[in-house]
Amino acid sequence: MVSLTREVQQAVAASNVQHGQVIVYVPHTTAGITINENADPDVVHDFLKQLDEMVPWEQPFYRHGEGNSAAHVKASMMGSSVTVLIEDGRLVLGTWQGIWYCEFDGPRTRTAIVSVTD
Repeated sequence: MVSLTREVQQAVAASNVQHGQVIVYVPHTTAGITINENADPDVVHDFLKQLDEMVPWEQPFYRHGEGNSAAHVKASMMGSSVTVLIEDGRLVLGTWQGIWYCEFDGPRTRTAIVSVTD
């Protein structure tokens, strides 16, 4: 998991939008995006361990030929986008919240698309 919060805030600042919304979208089937705590690194550890327990990499019933069924399931669980409000040119996030890119089949070169609207 990689925090994108700073980069998204930079995109908002560059847009000069003061009140609106930003959408962060990940166009990949084995990666996701979520909002979660951005202060304690143990949250990321716990989050990933719990996902691995719920969706193990190998299951006898997986049929996807590439062997990365777990990555697809985890990405769908996270979702492919988040929307965050903008007020006074700043992201409206809770005190401890951040925007997280989640890679489930990497490392790979990925893209996150950021769209800022007023």
